[in-house]
Amino acid sequence: IDLSVGSVFALGGVLAAWGSQHGTWLAVLLPIVVCSAIGLAQGLIIARGGLPPFIVTLAGLLFARGTVLAITDEGSTTYKVPTGSAFRDFAQGELLGVGYAVWIVVALFAVGGVVLHRTSYGSTVLAIGGQEDAAALMGLPVVRTKVVTYAMSGLLAGVGGMMIASYTSSGVTILGVGTELEVIAAVVLGGTLLTGGSGTVLGTVVGVLLLQVIKNVINQVGSLDSSWQAVVSGSILLAVVTVQRYLARIERQ
Repeated sequence: IDLSVGSVFALGGVLAAWGSQHGTWLAVLLPIVVCSAIGLAQGLIIARGGLPPFIVTLAGLLFARGTVLAITDEGSTTYKVPTGSAFRDFAQGELLGVGYAVWIVVALFAVGGVVLHRTSYGSTVLAIGGQEDAAALMGLPVVRTKVVTYAMSGLLAGVGGMMIASYTSSGVTILGVGTELEVIAAVVLGGTLLTGGSGTVLGTVVGVLLLQVIKNVINQVGSLDSSWQAVVSGSILLAVVTVQRYLARIERQ
């Protein structure tokens, strides 16, 4: 589990917006390098230090969010992407009538699916999620895989922040608040077990789309406040987890 994704996502956005004032390449590379480094550090502490992922990534959440507040003077400073900057094209440009952002997301999901289900690395990730001790006894590279996985989590969060900064042309301090919970909800709704060892990239895509549909439906119903999004999403998540536990119990019997 990685509770830091929302705050790392926000940090990536702020760094990209700040970097865009000094050049497009800095706007792209800065969030990728910094956010990957945060993920890498968390992975090393968890895998080599043996500390619980919940505690380490919670500390990462606080570190990244605190860094965002420090860079923006606690929200009093908003970094804008300069007008005419090529950095805006990353999310606002189009190819064949489809936004670059959509192409990038599709490409990332496709690569993620291949890596998870068609490579030894992906098989090791699933094995560690199912039973880490058994994976270690089988001689699988548990430590290395966990470090790489957390580094990739930081990298993708940074890319997401970079894209949202390009799309909104600014770095927003409150960006990513609560995102870590939405990420967990989307993954679980997509069929990934909280106990690990089972899950697909396609299922996660379905979970993301389902959450978005819920938000859109609630927004369309004028009598419901937007705060009901969390209530409905949480209720569905609880129902899915309950069904998962029930089916797992039946399978064991």
